[in-house]
Order: sequence, then structure tokens, then C-alpha cells
Amino acid sequence: MNVSRNGALDLSDVKTVPPEFNEKRLKRGDVLFNNTNSPELVGKTAFVTERGSELAFSNHMTQVKVAEGVSAEFLAVQFHYLWAQKYFFHRCVKHVNQASISATELATRIPFVCPPTNEQRRIVERIEAMFDEIDHGVENLKKARATLGLYRQSLLKSAFEGRLTADWRARNADKLPPPETLLARLEAERDTWHEAEFQRWQDDVAQWEDRGGKDPKRRKPEAYKSGDALTEEELSVLPDLPPEWLFVRLNDIAYIGSGMSVSKSRKHEDPVEIPYLRVANVQRGFLELDEIKTMLIERSQLAGLQLREWDILFNEGGDRDKLGRGWIWEMQVDPCITQNHVFRGTPFRTDKDWSIYISQWGNSYGRDYFETGGKQTTNLASINKTVLKALPVPICAPEEQAEITRILDERLSAADALEAEIDAGMTRAEALRQSILKQAFSGKLVPQDPKDEPAATLLARIKAEKATKPKATRKRKAMA
Repeated sequence: MNVSRNGALDLSDVKTVPPEFNEKRLKRGDVLFNNTNSPELVGKTAFVTERGSELAFSNHMTQVKVAEGVSAEFLAVQFHYLWAQKYFFHRCVKHVNQASISATELATRIPFVCPPTNEQRRIVERIEAMFDEIDHGVENLKKARATLGLYRQSLLKSAFEGRLTADWRARNADKLPPPETLLARLEAERDTWHEAEFQRWQDDVAQWEDRGGKDPKRRKPEAYKSGDALTEEELSVLPDLPPEWLFVRLNDIAYIGSGMSVSKSRKHEDPVEIPYLRVANVQRGFLELDEIKTMLIERSQLAGLQLREWDILFNEGGDRDKLGRGWIWEMQVDPCITQNHVFRGTPFRTDKDWSIYISQWGNSYGRDYFETGGKQTTNLASINKTVLKALPVPICAPEEQAEITRILDERLSAADALEAEIDAGMTRAEALRQSILKQAFSGKLVPQDPKDEPAATLLARIKAEKATKPKATRKRKAMA
């Protein structure tokens, strides 16, 4: 059921029904109660305005016709308050895939605070006025959050176009190495890393042989293969760089490794249970580590799969806008590996700021690259290792790169703190709504008027009118 914050129907998505639903039509002033759904949605309630009248409703909803003297808006808002307080959640009957509250339960066991009719109207008017003020504040908070998002994008754009450190370069112009020297340094780092990795692999194989070599031998690390130079087409969609900078491919500065698929049927000679990261753990710019699952792998394969400090994580699959998203690994869990849907990049230069720099590039400019290079199936998009290796990355002097990450950390941390304040403001706004509703239904929101008809008189009249009405009889279906 679509319900607005004040208990009105949201009619932005209305479906048509066949003529046999003519008997299930809403009237203006009805209250519609969601009687069957997932437990957290049972009890959502709305009142029917003129615009919603003559609509049909499904058997998952209960139509409540309010008596004269009872405000449909007041009843709907009161039920909506009970729903927000999880009153219905704790009282509905739980089934296998859903929950429900019967019409009898609703009519006889759900409490309803009933002040005088005029006071009901005053309460609704006061709630509307106060909620309008809250809504205005919330709208401003949402605009501020959107502005923060634009600020982050602008900041990262400035960083990777060299504008963020333009003054720094001017002050250090005599110390900056030319692009040819940067390339030579990268090649030396790459060669040193591969030599050390090959030696590490040989040591692992020797230990494997000493254990008898019954389980699978660790796979030999891939040798470096130079990628193609960037094409004019690729350069046309990349930012213009300062003359001291250059583009390389991710494969030139990091080793790209794959993860392990999860399989309960896989047989192991020497199994070890290891935590692993899923796509859900790897977010854009942070890691969500509240729930980390484990899998069994061969002990001999751990060294080739294990995450290392400051590895860069990239998601392989999911929704298209999530391709390539990720962040750096800081050994929060040790040992830990990745599932096959999460790639890991091990930079040839072991430096935290360097890894952050590369990850921030992948999370900003890299988004368009991954979305363009990803493959789309019916329900899933993905990138492969070849696409990831070919990601263009802007390179500058290590000293300038460190200055970029310092400025970004300082300013993005300030933006994060401001966003936390915005989120806290949104939380306070919702708490204020609930406080207003609590006051409303405890008789403290508006003053009582001694001229109002007492609620006891109203209820007695409703009871008397109900007693004079003939009891409704259910029609039986004709026998075939």
C-alpha cells in the first residue's frame, strides 16, 4: 500500500481491475488498513480523499467505514502512528511468507483514542501544520546532502585533472621528475615486485613438496604482459593532464588477482576455513564488514588468494552502476580472501596513500569506464580481468600524489562529518514526528474545549446508531 507521511493514499501508481471488483469500491472518508503483507508492513493505513474514492481495493486490505463524528484522517493517522511504533508488528499472526491481522481483530482488539469530534479536527490540523514545518526542514537537509554529493564529485574531478595541486606544482616545479623518469620508476617497482613474488611462490612450492604434495600445488603467479598504448578514442574521454603527468594502465602498476568461488560440493585434501569478502562487503569508498562469511579452501592455495595490506578491491559483478566499485584493504580480518565476484589489485608500490589514490580514481572517473566496458546479461552486469587490467590511471610524482591524497582526505573527511550531521538531523526529524503523534494521542497536543461534545456522548450516540442498523448478512454462493 502506498501511504504518504500524513496517512493519505499515494495514487502515483494505480492499477486497473476487472468489473467483478465493483463491490470492493472505496468511498470518500473510508480508512484502508493493510491487513496482509510482510510483518513490518501490516498495519500501514491511509484515509480516502475525494481523489481516491471509487477505487477498488484488494483482499489484502480492510475497508474501515468510520461512524459519523469520527474523523477518518484522525483514525488513519492514529493507526499510522501505531504502525510506526511496531504495535501491529508484534500483534499480527505470522505465516510462512507473510503476516496478517483479521478484520475481527482490528474491530475488537485494536485500541482507538477517541476525543471529541472537534478536537479530532484540531489535532489533525495541528499535526499537518507541524509536519509541514518538519517537511520543509527535511527538504533542506536533502538538498544539502545532494550538494555534498556534487561537491565530492567536483573535488575528485579537480584532483585527477591536476587543478587541486596546481599551486603545489608551481612551488615545486624544479623538483618534479619528467614523465620518462616516472615510467622508469614504475618499471623498477614492477620488476622488483614480480621477482619477490616468484621467489615467494618457489618457497610455497617447496613447503608443499615437504608436506607430501597431496593437495593441489599453488598456481604460479601470472607474468607481467604489457598492455596496448591508450588509443585516441580512450584519451578523448579522459581528462587533460598537466604536462608532468601521464596515463598508464592498471596492469602496469598493480597485480590483478581473482577470488575463489563458493562451492559446498568441492572436495578438499587439506581444507582450511577462511573468511571471504562478497560484493555486499565492498562498497564505493568503504567496506561493510558487519557480516563476513567463510568458505573452505585448500591450505596450499591460501598464499595465492590471501589479501595483503593495502590491496585495492574491485567488484566484478552486480548492477551496472556498481561495477568496479571498491576500497582498500587494511587487514581488518587476517587471513581473508575474496569471492570470485571481487577482484583484488596488489600495487607494486606498497603505500597506503598510493592505494587510496588508485581506488578513488576507480570510484570516480573509473565508473564510466567500467559501465562502458561491462557485459550485461538478463539480471547481472560484470567486468572481466582484462577490462580491469586495462583501466587507465593518471600518474604523477609520488610527492604530488601524496599531497593529493592528503587534501582529499582532509576535505572528504569534513564532507563526511557534515553528512553525518545531516543524517542526524533526518533522524531527529523522524523522532520529532513520533513525539508529536505521541502527544496528539495522549491529549497533550491541543487544548481541550469545554464547549466540545464529550467523547462519552459521541461514543454513546455511535453505539445507539449501530444498534438500530440491521445486521449485514453474507451472501452464499449458489450451488452448481
